[in-house]
Amino acid sequence: MALATSIGDATISGLAYVGNLARLTGAAVRAVVVDIFRGRKLPLKRAIHQAMSAGVEALPIVSLISFFVGTIIALQGAYQLRKLGAMQLVAAAVAIVITRELGPLMTAIMVIGRSGSAFAAEIGTMKVNEEIDALETMAVEPVHFLVAPKFLAMVLMMPCLTTWADFMGIVGGGAFGVTGAGFTWALLSSNLE
Repeated sequence: MALATSIGDATISGLAYVGNLARLTGAAVRAVVVDIFRGRKLPLKRAIHQAMSAGVEALPIVSLISFFVGTIIALQGAYQLRKLGAMQLVAAAVAIVITRELGPLMTAIMVIGRSGSAFAAEIGTMKVNEEIDALETMAVEPVHFLVAPKFLAMVLMMPCLTTWADFMGIVGGGAFGVTGAGFTWALLSSNLE
C-alpha cells in the first residue's frame, strides 16, 4: 500500500509541476502576444535589456564552443572519409551536421545553462525576498513584468544565436579543412554548394 501511495504522490506532484509550467508559459505568451493587441504595453526596455543579456552577452561562449564543435566534427569526419577516399565531402558533412542538429542543440544547451539559470536565480531571489509579493501589492502583474520580457527576449534571440552558432561551426570545420587537410577556402565553399 505504501508503494502505491508513493507512486500516486509522485505522479500527482509531477502532473502539478507540468500544469504549473504550462500555465506560466500560457500567461507569458498571452502577455507577449494577446495583451499587446489589446493595447497593453509590454515593458520594452526590460525586454531589450534581457535580449542583450541573453543574446549578445552569450555570443563569446556560443562562438567558442560552436567553432570547436565544428572543428571536432571535421576532424572525426575526415578520419573516416579518408579511408573511403571521399575527403571532399568533409565540408558538406560538417555543414549538414551543424545546421541540422548540433548548432541548434548546442545553442539551446548553452543558453539554458547560462541565461536560463540566471533567470531562475533572479526570480528565485525575488521570491525569497518577497519582491514578487510586493509587485502584486502594487497591482503589477509579476508574469507581465518579470516573465514576459524574458520570454520575448529568448524568442527573438534564439534564432539569431542559432544562426551564429551554425556559421561559427562551419567556420571551425573549414579552419580544420584548411590547416589539417590541405584544402583552400575556395574549395571548401565550392563543396558546400
